[in-house]
Amino acid sequence: MSPHAQEVLAEALALSAAERAELTEQLLASFEASDRARIGALWAEDRIDAYDRGELRARPASEVFRRIERSRAR
Repeated sequence: MSPHAQEVLAEALALSAAERAELTEQLLASFEASDRARIGALWAEDRIDAYDRGELRARPASEVFRRIERSRAR
């Protein structure tokens, strides 16, 4: 990271949580659609690699949906 980027980061970290969240939203929105698609693809590849290395485990869809339904019922 460049010195300027490090300075910007230090200033951003000094903001309140709400301000950091708003700044994050604005930064993410600044990426073009093609950039967002590429980032999504890289994230998916990283998750697959982590699964292949045994760092993640798969769960049956029925279990996932059951947990979602339980959390909605609360």
